[in-house]
Amino acid sequence: MPRLSAASLWQSVSRAGTDGTRALWSPETSVSLADLSSGSTLVGGQLSDLRGRSVLVRTATQLSAALALLESDGIARRVVLCPPDLAAEHLPFVISTAEIDAIITDRSSDAMGSLGVNCIVNCSPVIEPGAGDRSPSHDTEWILFTSGTTGVPKMVVHSLASLAGAITPGSGLAAPVVWATFYDIRRYGGLQILLRALLGGGSLVLSGPAEPVPDFLTRAQGHAVTHITGTPSHWRKALMSAAARCVTPQYTRLSGEIADQAIIDHLRSFYPNAKVGHAFASTEAGVAFEVNDGLAGFPASYIGRMESGVDLKIEDDTLHIRSPRTARRYLGKVVESLFDADGFVDTGDVLERRGDRYWFIGRRGGIINVGGLKIHPEEVEAVINRHPSVRMSLVKARKNPITGAIVAAEVVLLDPPSGDEAPRALDALKAEILELCRGTLAPHKVPAAIRFVPSLDVMPSGKLVRRDA
Repeated sequence: MPRLSAASLWQSVSRAGTDGTRALWSPETSVSLADLSSGSTLVGGQLSDLRGRSVLVRTATQLSAALALLESDGIARRVVLCPPDLAAEHLPFVISTAEIDAIITDRSSDAMGSLGVNCIVNCSPVIEPGAGDRSPSHDTEWILFTSGTTGVPKMVVHSLASLAGAITPGSGLAAPVVWATFYDIRRYGGLQILLRALLGGGSLVLSGPAEPVPDFLTRAQGHAVTHITGTPSHWRKALMSAAARCVTPQYTRLSGEIADQAIIDHLRSFYPNAKVGHAFASTEAGVAFEVNDGLAGFPASYIGRMESGVDLKIEDDTLHIRSPRTARRYLGKVVESLFDADGFVDTGDVLERRGDRYWFIGRRGGIINVGGLKIHPEEVEAVINRHPSVRMSLVKARKNPITGAIVAAEVVLLDPPSGDEAPRALDALKAEILELCRGTLAPHKVPAAIRFVPSLDVMPSGKLVRRDA
């Protein structure tokens, strides 16, 4: 099957979806991709109502969202994929900015009636005949919310071609390939895995709303999952579950946050027969590259033009990307431009070269300031996470009445000590972590306070919640 250049996703999946073993599985039900080629997933046969419209996909379940995308690509002129955590008060802004004139939902139509959109299409994962004319008439714009969106959302414009630029249709990484992901498919990372399953010849296990990680992993193993993806924070939390031993993947992948050596090594130890890789991608810049040599960071030889056609450069210590996989533009009245004059996207990710390799040390916008000295919290976390007793950590600036601020770390242990000796054991662990930091980091980066906690908060996007105390 040729590489995608435009809509329609439906036609691509229909041509490739003759194998009845390929499916999208969710906790509630499953859909065979072979069945999709002769049916409709839109209840009531309302496909014609979507042609030429700007469509908001707002569903309760991932499966409904996935099927709504299949229905509307090539038919709608624009599809806005609404993440599940979007606050209701921001919906009017989204509808106005994206010029929404139709909504696809698996929720009650009454709940959508107050939004001022007359065309409400109800969908469900039920295959019905009579889909109507599926011939594509639009190179549909795919609108995604940026991963760092807080408050009023920021949206970027993609095409199916840019989103699928890193995928070779019909290839698959093995046969049969069964994907699972901790991401939600309504965000960039999860959407990438959905497209890999649909276009790459595989199946996908979708999580349900608020489904506990142990339940998801157990269900994934029931479907013989072979490939699993998530952020480093996703993986650190997953490996704390006994159910993580249930799955036996062939491939594990990290993206969305800095993949430090500790989490890569944890995965290699936990799944000794699996290939462990990490990828760099962002909603704006698209998929830039993958690293599969078992090491954090990436080879310095990647800088310049890569075989994939992606250009990388370092400017002001941050990574810049030019690629056919990048978004076209921001949607609406956004002051900043997505690209610079040469077509590069500034990722804001700060790099440091050590020998023949570049290492990610943090985000330009995430620097904490302690006494006038700038610190990347991720750099400190990477050192703390190297301690064999540490599962994950979070470094931040904590207010101090004398110095103004100090570097503080919250640490989750692999196996917290208990009993009468616990306080002494924790003091010893704290001393070991501080010694590790002092031997690796500049003095001003060494935490002045360490607190052991049972868990750390993770955003819906799978990234650690970062707040200064």
